[in-house]
This record gives sequence, structure tokens and C-alpha cells, in this order.
Amino acid sequence: MNRSSKTAAAVVTAAGILTGGWAAAGPASAADGGAPPPRDRVLWGSVTVPPGRDGIVEASGLSGPALGFGSSLTLVAPAGAKVTGVPLTAAGYRGEVAADGRSAAYTATSAESPWQTGTFPFVVAVPADAVPGTRLDGCVLRLADAGGAERASGGCQVTVGLPSPVLSRPESGVPLGNRPATSGTAYPGARVTVSDQDGNEVCGDTAGADGAWSCAPGRDLPAGANRLQATATMNGVSASSEQIQISVGPPSR
Repeated sequence: MNRSSKTAAAVVTAAGILTGGWAAAGPASAADGGAPPPRDRVLWGSVTVPPGRDGIVEASGLSGPALGFGSSLTLVAPAGAKVTGVPLTAAGYRGEVAADGRSAAYTATSAESPWQTGTFPFVVAVPADAVPGTRLDGCVLRLADAGGAERASGGCQVTVGLPSPVLSRPESGVPLGNRPATSGTAYPGARVTVSDQDGNEVCGDTAGADGAWSCAPGRDLPAGANRLQATATMNGVSASSEQIQISVGPPSR
């Protein structure tokens, strides 16, 4: 089946942005025996990952002093999810995933390894039974110095997305009638809308318990070359299929 190369692939990554200045440490007091290390809040972006899939959260843009050798950046997975990888290949950092998958960390292996440049990716796996449109709470980021003292912290928002629907009919490259039947699969319960190359809605259906859906245009499609694409929507999140190139015959008499 020939499919349009113009369709963008579904993206399940998002950048977590670490921002803000660093406050100077306050004077030591008799009660604490010394000044606490400077800390600041870390602001994160969001990532959307379909059920049973992996997505990459990338930390970047940290401001503040260079912590150097032995400092670490840790991501704690949100509820129900796990960290499955630390794919950074840049020299000067060592990545490690905890045995239970609940967290992962990068540790600086040289004094010249800054957290202010580059990005630090963490692969997060969303459980297969997660409901699209829900948010998984508890995604936490911590930056610590070589002594283990927390120097910055924050969180990221992980939203459960939808798998891309499949548009399996009509068949591409075959002359079609002016009201071709369309069908495919999508996440059970998702509303599926089929649109043409101009964004006009052609038809729609709701995916059944087995994921199957089908519909037919209520009006004639214009004769000639066209493209169809299915978009699934559920609980405020959506995903689109690849586009199918079609050729429609003249209007029926």
C-alpha cells in the first residue's frame, strides 16, 4: 500500500526545561551548624506517551553553577510507569537505571561535565492498561552535588496518549467509486474521523471493543487524486494515521 510521505510521524518526546537562577547560600546558624546548599525549582515540560509505549523526556537548559565530578541528575518515574533507558552517549556522564525501574540517573564523571549544556534523555515506559487522556503523577527530577545534597528539584507531566489509528481501506492505487468505504483499527472507544486532503470530514465512527471501525462518505468525493487520513480522539488526546493516496472516479449518475 502506497502511503504519503508527507504525513508526520507521531512524536512522543518532549523537552523538560530546567530554568531559574540559583540563590546564594544564607549565613550559617548555630542550629544547623552550617549553611544549606543553594536550591531552586526546576520547571519541566510535558510528554505524551500512548499506553504500552516508551517516550523520551529530555532535560535541558539548566542555569546555575557547574557542580562537576560526582554530581548527579535523577529522574523518578511517575506512578505506574518505569524508566527503561538512559541513552545519552556524550562523554563525561554515566547513566544507570535502578533495578526496579522506578528511577534512573546520570552522574558526571569529570570535573568539566556541566549540566548547563546539552540534553539529558530518560526513556519512560507507560503501562499498557493506562487510560488515554489521563495524567500520571509523581514524575520528579533531582539535581544533587557530589555529596548528595539536593541543589534543584521539580517535576514533569506525563500524559497518556493514543496509539495512531490504522486506515486499511480503501486500497491505494485502485480506481474507486465516488463514495469509497473506509475502515481500519483504533484504540477501543476512540472516535475516528476520516478527512480528505483539504481537511474536510469525509465520515466518522467509534472504534468497537475489538478496535475495528468503518464508515462511508455521505456525499460524493470530487473526482481525481485525493488523500485520506484517519484521526482518533479520546479524553482530549488525539493521534492520526498515515495518509492514503486514492483516485476517485467521476460522479455517479
